[in-house]
Amino acid sequence: MIVNKPLIHKTTQNRANGLVYFSLFLFLLGCSEQRSSGKQVFNYNETTGIASLDPAFAKNQSIMWAVHQLYNTLVEIDSGLNIVPSVAKNWEISADRLVYTFHLRNDVFFHDNELFPGGKGRRLVASDIAYSLGRIMDKTTASSGAWIFNNRVDTLQPFTAVNDSTFQLRLLRPFHPIMGILSMQYCSIVPHEVVEKYGKDFRRHPCGSGPFRFGSWDEGEAMIFHRNPAYWEKDSSGRSLPYLDAIRISFFDNKATEFLQFRQGGLSFVNDIDPSFKDEILTKKGELREQWKGKLQLKKHAYLNTEYFGIMVDELNPLVKNSPTRSKAIRQAMNYAVNREQLMMYMRNSIGIPATAGFVPGGLPSHNAEMVKGYPYNPARARELLSEAGFPGGRGLTPVKLLTIPIYADIASFAARQWEEIGIPVQVEVIQKSLLLEQTAKSQALFFRGSWIADYPDAENYMAMFYSRNPAPPNYTRYKNPAFDILYEKALLETNDSLRYQLYRQMDQLVINDAPVVPIWYDMAIHLIQPDISGFYPNALNLLELRRTRME
Repeated sequence: MIVNKPLIHKTTQNRANGLVYFSLFLFLLGCSEQRSSGKQVFNYNETTGIASLDPAFAKNQSIMWAVHQLYNTLVEIDSGLNIVPSVAKNWEISADRLVYTFHLRNDVFFHDNELFPGGKGRRLVASDIAYSLGRIMDKTTASSGAWIFNNRVDTLQPFTAVNDSTFQLRLLRPFHPIMGILSMQYCSIVPHEVVEKYGKDFRRHPCGSGPFRFGSWDEGEAMIFHRNPAYWEKDSSGRSLPYLDAIRISFFDNKATEFLQFRQGGLSFVNDIDPSFKDEILTKKGELREQWKGKLQLKKHAYLNTEYFGIMVDELNPLVKNSPTRSKAIRQAMNYAVNREQLMMYMRNSIGIPATAGFVPGGLPSHNAEMVKGYPYNPARARELLSEAGFPGGRGLTPVKLLTIPIYADIASFAARQWEEIGIPVQVEVIQKSLLLEQTAKSQALFFRGSWIADYPDAENYMAMFYSRNPAPPNYTRYKNPAFDILYEKALLETNDSLRYQLYRQMDQLVINDAPVVPIWYDMAIHLIQPDISGFYPNALNLLELRRTRME
């Protein structure tokens, strides 16, 4: 793609660079002062900024990470992807699996706030949970998370505070993943007094019961959270959590500037490595280069995200009618033609796992990635499939346009070259993320790069992408297979875990065989961490967990 670059006057550019470096100087000066004060301040950067601190709008990673520090949920996910207690100390599920009764802790308090009696944090009770979950569904809230309870909870009385310490949730029909949904940041518990006082401006005046409390927010510059001295959790030796005194979030939008801050000690960690300097830090096998050993910690772990190319398969759509990808054989050939191992090594420095199994990534208890048969690299079989489809050597095939966003342009081009080698002409078109999201939602994108990060740790979350009754999102490919739909609906009613997992794998295999997607890799989170940081533990949802983090 050719881009016309605007002309920038040299003096203007120098002035802009000067402002960046002056801001960086002030940032590093502040970090130095923090270290000299003896306070444990954890610093990280959000290149995309943070749009809101209201959990009802926790739709992306930057908001989720911040919200997780300020609020609690009924239950949460541990490092092994198990549902564990949080505000709810235990619970029971009715025999028909429609009523969930949660018994709450009595030592959880909201942060101090002028709207509470005496300005002190009041106790969190069951009515707060009913209010918080109901608020997500309330159309006047316009929460981006409203979908999580759609057609799942009872329409008349979904959330009930039986008394201060007992909360009940009622479902329309059994839905096993509901516990995972309750762990989402959308389901964080908020106090009605503060929400009602500030309305939409609650985004800037958050009040939760989490390990950190809101300090200040200079939009575009920095955000600060302070340790919550009244936080209820303790470690195994009885010491109150968290250990850190504060969290400071900066908003430099340039990844190179972010990495410079990290190298100079201004940031405690960096999430992910920008492609422009990944080769400086990592070998092609994804290991730390010799010159960086001892200067930083490298931590990699799999997390629940599948990167893929999506192919629309709705034959009523004019885009599909006129495209060679309407043929299943051609879509299968495209899957066989991609050398995922080579792509991961040379384009990703081995950050990720080649997706040669199902669409569902590894790490989930259904074990799809171990038991579903995907597409190994086999260009000979790809050419056979082209011949079977009536296009030997690709003769007669019209070019297919692949839409991608700028940061994945190199990945798309790599795959396009491999498709062209077997005779499938693919043209890569780079567009902005907002436009790609709009086109996929409106079924205007025939062939596109996508990713699906799990909302909760259950394979159902991935299979929902292919259920024909679901709109786009999540069914961006408009996949429709009656056999799949029957299995999906059966899985929702299945209470036996082993049988449900078996249904998930059958569904995944159907999707892989029909090939509305070309899975590329199962993702891996990568963190660069300063040597003096400990207790910084990874998790499969790539949630920023700082309750047990220390600075030595």
